[in-house]
Amino acid sequence: MEPEVTNAVKTSSEDLSHRPAAGPLEYRVAAKCSVTKARVGVMSVRHADVDTPVFMPVGTQGTLKGILPEQLLELDCRIMLSNTYHLGLRPGTDVLEKAGGLHRFMGWPRALLTDSGGFQMVSLLQLAEITEQGVRFQSPYDGSESMLTPERSMEIQNAIGADIMMQLDDVVKTTTTGPRVEEAMHRTIRWLDRSIAAHGRDDDQSIFPIVQGGLQPDLRRVCAAELTKRNTRGFAVGGLSGGESKDEFWRTVHLCTDLLPEDKPRYLMGVGFAADLVVCVALGVDMFDCVFPTRTARFGCALTRAGQINLKQRTFAHDMRPIEEGCECTTCRTYTRAYLQHIVTVEPVACSIVSVHNVAFQLKLMSDMRDAIREDRFPEFVKSYMAVRFPDDSIPQWIRDALDAVNVKL
Repeated sequence: MEPEVTNAVKTSSEDLSHRPAAGPLEYRVAAKCSVTKARVGVMSVRHADVDTPVFMPVGTQGTLKGILPEQLLELDCRIMLSNTYHLGLRPGTDVLEKAGGLHRFMGWPRALLTDSGGFQMVSLLQLAEITEQGVRFQSPYDGSESMLTPERSMEIQNAIGADIMMQLDDVVKTTTTGPRVEEAMHRTIRWLDRSIAAHGRDDDQSIFPIVQGGLQPDLRRVCAAELTKRNTRGFAVGGLSGGESKDEFWRTVHLCTDLLPEDKPRYLMGVGFAADLVVCVALGVDMFDCVFPTRTARFGCALTRAGQINLKQRTFAHDMRPIEEGCECTTCRTYTRAYLQHIVTVEPVACSIVSVHNVAFQLKLMSDMRDAIREDRFPEFVKSYMAVRFPDDSIPQWIRDALDAVNVKL
């Protein structure tokens, strides 16, 4: 019988860092916050042991824009994300299989998660036609047509060789109302069963189903109840961060984490703003991803505990401080705000320099939250973080309400 989980970690990730997973994915909750729904876990897959809660940088095409794999290793990034739809079009499964999978193709030795392509139903809606069979896309590269079905998504992801694969889901904008939302939810369940039947590498790759249902709690409940009947190794919450209000956002996350099993990882797709990460960890989420850290770096913006700063502004031209005092990333150890103000959005290398810091910032934030949960001081961490991020009592009401729902009063 497993020992009872307490607020102290029994086995640290460092003890597991060189132990290969016995199965495709093993997950163990190591510590729980005594006040909120936050928890620390270790998710072991073939290529890495991943401490959760975790932020996964996004390398859509098999590369993070502006960051080399060895730089990610130096930051101790354990898992990153790539996209099935784009990799299936270019370079295609023939090249990926010949290369021995995406890990070898891109030179990344640690864990990979692949998005199924479902999000492109929203982001490339003008190029897509959705039917029960799948999604017919017009390629953004050469205009050719292709059909992405649950079976084809699995075929591509099996060729990629990602440790965690997402089922193809029917995604609608969160602002969508009416019968289309329920149709998409039920179709997602049907497509999960087709994905499971088509999965050819269950011995080393794991499928995560995706809870859909828009902003309708009754549909989210139905979807979660059906998905959890399937014997999968983790679950995702999809269809958020697409234009809904923050009040609707946090309430949906709160509901879904209550509906999903405690002994399996919970992944909230497409969320990456720092304050959102802190709130959603308190609501019980274990995994996150977002293009935000690298995308905002390309516009000359850097992340700090006090919020995002725009390094293009002349106010930084004589500022000899690093981006963030106390940050140990190579960017902050080497460059000043003044130097970065001189080169951002002008010199291509600036994208890389700022991206390294932004990813390091996200990973350090998650590490700090894990430490706070292990030491059972997470509510104090949240209060301290929000006081810095939102000075002068400017904390948004949705954050106050969300944290109040898990017994943290700001």
